[in-house]
Amino acid sequence: MATKHAALHALIEPIVSAMGFELWGIDFLSQGKHSRLVVYIERESGVGVDDCADISRQISATMDVEDPIAGEYRLEVSSPGMDRPLYTLDHFTRFQGHHVALKLRMPFDGRRKFQGLLAGIEGDEVLLHMDGEEYCFPVESIDTAHVVPQFED
Repeated sequence: MATKHAALHALIEPIVSAMGFELWGIDFLSQGKHSRLVVYIERESGVGVDDCADISRQISATMDVEDPIAGEYRLEVSSPGMDRPLYTLDHFTRFQGHHVALKLRMPFDGRRKFQGLLAGIEGDEVLLHMDGEEYCFPVESIDTAHVVPQFED
């Protein structure tokens, strides 16, 4: 799956960049006829519905020509939102000091899900403060991660 993800990224990133956006990340959820390709785009000035539609049309045209995904799927282009997924060490660095939820590929101390304050990055490890303790997770051990929005009363 990693090679399919890399191929999709290589195909989509130049389109998104050429249109003045950052490719935040890609999720391909393979579920037969209900498969989805979700493309997250970001820009400092924000992302609007028209931006998503414009980029969706460009990606769709390229995907029709290149045909990198066998079978049916639905293309979705979106802003990462407040509960944005985190994919890279750069993403974790940018959201240091925020609350995040992590799901590990393999259990650590008998569990796969962790939620706490993102303390930073050390080498290729993500530092998480949780329940008065600090945990270090190699980035490659993280299956999914996202920001947990905090709302003040």
